[in-house]
Parts: sequence; C-alpha cells; structure tokens
Amino acid sequence: MERKKDLIYKQIGAKIAYYRTIQQMTQDELAERIHMSRSSIGRIERGKYSSGVPISTLLDIAEGLGTDLSALVTFSEEEEKIWLNSR
Repeated sequence: MERKKDLIYKQIGAKIAYYRTIQQMTQDELAERIHMSRSSIGRIERGKYSSGVPISTLLDIAEGLGTDLSALVTFSEEEEKIWLNSR
C-alpha cells in the first residue's frame, strides 16, 4: 500500500509540474502565488513530500495554476496500470 501511495504522490507531482510548465511558470512564481516555499513546491512535484500533501494545499496549488483539483488527482487507465504493475 505504501508503494502505491508513493506512486500516486509522484503522479500528482508530475501533473503539477506539467500544468506549471505549460503556463511557463517557475516554481518560485507558483510558490509566491500560493504563499508557500519554492522548496515545498519542488518536493511536492518530485513526490517527496514527507507526510503526504494536505487537500488544502492541493486546492491552493490548483487555484494557483488556474485549474481544478480534479485535474491533479484524476488518473487515466494508463496511469492506474502503473500502480497495478508495481505490486
């Protein structure tokens, strides 16, 4: 179960990085928009946020990116196969 959580955190982080990058926004700019440190944004994007990411933080990030929370936490069948293959 822990491995699955790690993969999900990494996928959420990759989506955050994707949406930030297509908007040509730096980690610093996103961090400033949502009043968070750049290093925290970096850890979240790498899936290395030590205690998970609070839903309130994900809501702030989604707002800072101008997207819905669902865009960050909804996964395709292909993405979910990664979890199944990691067992």
